[in-house]
Amino acid sequence: MFPTLALAARSVRGRPGRFLATLLSAFLGATIIMTFNSMHDTASANGVDKVSADTLTTAASVVGGYGTLLVFFAVASTLTVNVRQRTDEINLLRTTGATPGQIKRMVVGEAVAVALVAALAAVGPAVLGGHILLDVFKDSGQVADSVDHSFGPIALMSGIGITLLASAGAAFLAVRRVTREAAGARRQGGRARTFMSRAALALGCAAVCSTYAMKPTDAALMAAPAYGAILLSVGLALTSTGLLRSALGRAEPLLCALAGASGYLTVRNMRQRAARLSGVLVPLILFTGMATATLYMQAVENDAIKASGLTKSIEDKNLETLNLTVVGIIVVFACVMLINSLYAATADRVREFGQQRLAGATPAQILGTVATEGVVLTLTGVFFGTLAALAGILPFTAVRTEGLLPGQGLGIWITVVAIAGAATMVTSLVTAWRGLRVPAVEAVTLAA
Repeated sequence: MFPTLALAARSVRGRPGRFLATLLSAFLGATIIMTFNSMHDTASANGVDKVSADTLTTAASVVGGYGTLLVFFAVASTLTVNVRQRTDEINLLRTTGATPGQIKRMVVGEAVAVALVAALAAVGPAVLGGHILLDVFKDSGQVADSVDHSFGPIALMSGIGITLLASAGAAFLAVRRVTREAAGARRQGGRARTFMSRAALALGCAAVCSTYAMKPTDAALMAAPAYGAILLSVGLALTSTGLLRSALGRAEPLLCALAGASGYLTVRNMRQRAARLSGVLVPLILFTGMATATLYMQAVENDAIKASGLTKSIEDKNLETLNLTVVGIIVVFACVMLINSLYAATADRVREFGQQRLAGATPAQILGTVATEGVVLTLTGVFFGTLAALAGILPFTAVRTEGLLPGQGLGIWITVVAIAGAATMVTSLVTAWRGLRVPAVEAVTLAA
């Protein structure tokens, strides 16, 4: 075991650039987890009144739960791409006598080492973030001005513990998937993914439908459709490979007619790499579905309270703050996941770009292909994310306002789509452009 861990440590020291994306994801996750869990430490301090303590505890519990889930997704996405790019290295280790258990311990050891560095580096920003977050609660009147921020053992231990566990679990699942695929054992993993997606879709539908059993004034009215939209987004994200292949089959004639050779190359490339590109669709669907649903439902709730002539209660302010904070976390992590996945997927195609150029493709045609791929991915992710969001927005709007559609227009949705599209297109095109700067012969030789 110790030789394996020593190999993992040398791997991290020798090639730190490979683990930069994982370090960033773990760092952001640890910062958010410790920032909000410091509210538990603050709430348990002496002299804190009950209303302030309840507000701080609720914020820490709700956002801490979301943060933990998103940390796992973000770290898992970056580690999966990292491990996939090391397939040849892993196969070489196996042919030289390394057992699957040794390889798993090496990869998990690398992930834990990187996560530990990220968690320790996040302590300072988390302390600063806790002070800022407490000031936000004070400015909105949700917490008394006499409450002082406290960063204690709950924040520190939860941040380090959750980050290490999420990184170790994500690394184990990533290397297990790659080693199973190398051995040809894909069936069981596919069944597990199918079961999880169907369970998420079923639970999401049940949560959304339960909205109609509530009253417009129920305090938990927003919870059911919001969780339903989130579960539906997760369920669709888990089936992203099949969704992408289905979208390509329907869009192929249109792409070939509009983009010509670039469209033809796009369809062929994306069909062959559908499994890997699904890692890009996951954050797109999650971001679009969760952000759109939460922002629209919060806007509908705000307008309903304003129309009734009532003043927002402390509970209403707490809910609004939590929703906006959750959306902010989703935006950050989804963009990190999206950029990491796109950067790794595009940077890994330097040899492919070199081969295409040697076969006669121009740099403009290759960039056109990458741009078309980005458009297809964006449209597919936005479409299914919007479906998940509408499944939560429409029932909530119908029960809360007795209307069919929210009256806020398309502004929120357009903003969400613009962020998703900009992150996708800029990352993929800039990465492809950098890859094309390498001479074609050198690109093929170096990657061979």
